[in-house]
Amino acid sequence: MKNIDTSKKTWDLTPLFKNDEDPAIEKERGYLQAECERFANRWEERTDYLEDPAVLKEALEEYEMWLERFGTSGNQGYYLGLREAQEQTNPKIKAQVNKISDLATKLQNKVEFFTIRISKIPTSEQTKFLNYEGLKKYRHLLERLFATARYVLSEPEEKIMNLKQKTSFSNWTRLTGEFLSKELRNIPDEKGRTGKKSFEQLLSLQNNKNKTVREAATNALENIFATHIDFIEAEINTVCENLKVDCEIRGYDRPDKPRHVADDIDSEIVDVLVKTVTGRFDLPKRFYRLKAKLLGLNYLKYSERELEYGSITKKQPYDKAVNLVHETFDELDKEISAIFKKFVESGQIDVFPKKGKSNGAFCACERKTSPVYILLNYTNKLNDVLTIAHETGHGINDELMKKEQTELNFGTPLSTAEVASTFMEDFVLQKLLQKAKDKEKLSLMVVKLGRDMSTIFRQIAFYNFEWELHKMFKEKGYLTHKEIGRLFKKHMKAYLGRTGNSSENWWVYINHFRASFYVYSYASGLLISKSLQSMVKKNPSAVGKVKELMSCGLSKSPKEIFKELGIDITDEQFWQTGLLEIEKLLEEAEKLASKLDRIASRA
Repeated sequence: MKNIDTSKKTWDLTPLFKNDEDPAIEKERGYLQAECERFANRWEERTDYLEDPAVLKEALEEYEMWLERFGTSGNQGYYLGLREAQEQTNPKIKAQVNKISDLATKLQNKVEFFTIRISKIPTSEQTKFLNYEGLKKYRHLLERLFATARYVLSEPEEKIMNLKQKTSFSNWTRLTGEFLSKELRNIPDEKGRTGKKSFEQLLSLQNNKNKTVREAATNALENIFATHIDFIEAEINTVCENLKVDCEIRGYDRPDKPRHVADDIDSEIVDVLVKTVTGRFDLPKRFYRLKAKLLGLNYLKYSERELEYGSITKKQPYDKAVNLVHETFDELDKEISAIFKKFVESGQIDVFPKKGKSNGAFCACERKTSPVYILLNYTNKLNDVLTIAHETGHGINDELMKKEQTELNFGTPLSTAEVASTFMEDFVLQKLLQKAKDKEKLSLMVVKLGRDMSTIFRQIAFYNFEWELHKMFKEKGYLTHKEIGRLFKKHMKAYLGRTGNSSENWWVYINHFRASFYVYSYASGLLISKSLQSMVKKNPSAVGKVKELMSCGLSKSPKEIFKELGIDITDEQFWQTGLLEIEKLLEEAEKLASKLDRIASRA
């Protein structure tokens, strides 16, 4: 197979705008306002679309066309958001982001009436709309709107809720990210040479095999946490208070209910998932004891959870990683590998870390007409290879949806969004396992199990932490960073055992806690994808069904989508089956470790 051209390592954003000074940015703002006002002027004073399904079809098609072409922020909202991720401390970009954010809020308020009024169509009239053939492609959209009507406020109140979101939430969380991304600390490398490292680089170096390097990185991170702890204490309390106010105003009976409603999933399904995974916290404790033993340590510190074991600590250059992922995807499906190749060669991946760049990784696609962009912070580690597969899995999901769905059905609720990413990620690691000999195979098993423990058990421990965090905030009204730290440590120990002892301030940088109760989706996504992987391994042609799932978007509920694939996500036994697969791999790793230990002792 011919190698992919990996020469483009930063985003090519020219499909959106030429550069930050492109006059088309300012020009587009005029179009945004004019098109939004045109739609509002046409429909705001009318009621016939709330009475006649044929007129509602006309209105929805026009609304969808407006969203697909412009929406409330157009290409510039997407472009500036991406540029801010590249340069979080650039004041000119921040100013532009603020301008388009303000405009988008105003425009959203102009069209807020449309979906609010549809959601409040009387129950006695809803069947008429749901059964109308001309509205077939919008059926699930209408079902969702009708289901959420009980939480929707009046039109003036919804406008106020939109306006307060920035000051009560977004500004706070963005500032935390900016503070952390600007931090640099001097630490030694493996040869003892001291140099400045960014926050993201420090996060990676805490897993370095060299004890001096990783301890220096850990100390530097803890120093950064301590530097900003007072502000972040205030920020996380603001996040909690904002959610509490929202729930009280809208009538949600539990703090995670807004997330479930937004994700189109029943709370009972999430409860079963959380209960089932929490009930198997013995598995991660067992794994981290094995890993500590393999590393010759009495136990792992919290910051050492992802410490690499074995012979796979060699560097994984980006070009080599890309070709490995492409080969794996090509064996799965030619269309999937072609989409991946385009991402790499078209400048749709921003690869390496740098000062001011957003930490972590993400995949973005604003609208059906938008190009996919993927952000990495690639540091030549094996986990970074898996991150390529994970994030491009999201992008492949988006591209498959673009082929099948209209704008109003373009998107994935969180409960399905992580299925594609974890499906792709696991196949890449399994390919490595197939080629490995015993020593390297054990090393890869440890990596695989570590990813699974983080994706499933750590995220559910996070979910449990969030539940108690919001419960305590509601009771006390304010939580000190020490109280938050003790609570975080409690839940980390619950799944890690002794390894969780040193975790107290490590909640500070975890962005998921700002997107409240987001984390369950990682666990659900991986456990569901394990079922899909098994199906494809038994019958490679079944990848077609997986692609169908990725193409569904918002056209059906997650429960319905998986039911059509023969998966009942309401059944506790389904989640247990996925956990048993993890236990089986853990048993294999324990046996292989014992075998290698016996061989070593005889040598």
